[in-house]
Amino acid sequence: MPQVMEFKLPDLGEGLTEAEIVRWLVAVGDVVAIDQPVVEVETAKAMVEVPCPYGGVVTARFGEEGTELPVGAPLITVAVGAGAEVEPAAPEAESSGSGNSPRPLIGYGTDHSRPARRRRVRPVTAAVQAPAPMPVAAPVAPVAPPVAAPVPQPVVDASAGPVPVISPLVRKLARDGGVDLRGLSGSGPDGLIMRADVEAALAALRAPEPVAVAEPVAVAAPAQGDRVPLKGVRGAVAEKLSRSRREIPDATCWVDADATELMAARAAMNAVGGPKISVLALLARICTAALAKYPELNSTVDLAANEIVRLPSVHLGFAAQTERGLMVPVVRDAHTRNPESLSAEFARLTELARGGKLSPADLTGGTFTLNNYGVFGVDGSTPIINHPEAAMLGVGRIMAKPWVHQGELAVRQVVQLSLTFDHRVCDGGTAGGFLRYVADCVESPAVLLRSL
Repeated sequence: MPQVMEFKLPDLGEGLTEAEIVRWLVAVGDVVAIDQPVVEVETAKAMVEVPCPYGGVVTARFGEEGTELPVGAPLITVAVGAGAEVEPAAPEAESSGSGNSPRPLIGYGTDHSRPARRRRVRPVTAAVQAPAPMPVAAPVAPVAPPVAAPVPQPVVDASAGPVPVISPLVRKLARDGGVDLRGLSGSGPDGLIMRADVEAALAALRAPEPVAVAEPVAVAAPAQGDRVPLKGVRGAVAEKLSRSRREIPDATCWVDADATELMAARAAMNAVGGPKISVLALLARICTAALAKYPELNSTVDLAANEIVRLPSVHLGFAAQTERGLMVPVVRDAHTRNPESLSAEFARLTELARGGKLSPADLTGGTFTLNNYGVFGVDGSTPIINHPEAAMLGVGRIMAKPWVHQGELAVRQVVQLSLTFDHRVCDGGTAGGFLRYVADCVESPAVLLRSL
């Protein structure tokens, strides 16, 4: 008889206590290899694939796509050992496996190869064969985990194949409205069912029955607005910004600066060949130099000890807008990097953010944030500090404006800089000195060279 092993949602690190099932990568009856990813989940930090530490036959799955599970709740059960007749894993999977010990999640440790395809096992014994397509209990009843949240019931995949839906919100919309997704033809790529397809089906279901002309037709109630769950990335951003407003007595100062010389210096640097240097990288280099002069702004407040903690390293966060919402990846040890290195790291982290592949470690540990909202075509803003940091520098768009230059009116490239700071760590003189130094370096890059 095979041994049935229960695999629970592992500790995802960085203080995360729950995750939402985005997409199942295996079905009941599939053969899985050791360390093969079985489900894709979304945490408040990132999207990750969860590998299973057991090799064998999947006998049950727990939770539908869109379900939020606490750490420690069961994900799947796997029949391993004699009687399961599991095909041996591919050589590359065996060489990268870790036995029955779970490997780190995606984004941690080493990268492991993934089997080229899923294999469905042949039914050989009643103990492990896939259940018949009828509403019966899962073949194995797993033991309830020791967690406070209720344990979700297993969802057995007894269908001929997965429904072509990716978004958990689309699934929930269909489920709440009583729409059978298997009866829909998706309008998306490769038949993917989109939200518009479900809304059209709901409209057809709600269409009023034909009535006699003489009878009055009831007027439909006004449509309710869409409700979007405040969870995942959006929920994490909301909580962090709300906490910032509750705890931090912030203040903002700003200044306009002539960035013409900075733009000319960048053009000259990029004209000599080699990797291109971004404007953001030059601003980041200016920031790290300014923080060396004004270390009060690279700090955090320890409320428990009633102390200001000045931090020795600058881990620079930068705002990146993605389809999943606002992300703030962190460039480690930014104070040790030159503009070329900063450009490369900004590009690498931005690509990961847009692909939804940032690990939780890429999004935590920042000490100061640079927010370039000028990419949205706006001149200024009053940024909210990224708790528990002490300050954030905001940069507006750089655009041609009339400016008095060397005593004469001229058209120059002007940018607005704003600094929001925690008034507990410093006073206006320090904040103003920091911002003025940044503006001086933008207007005359030679100022930065003198301070190196």
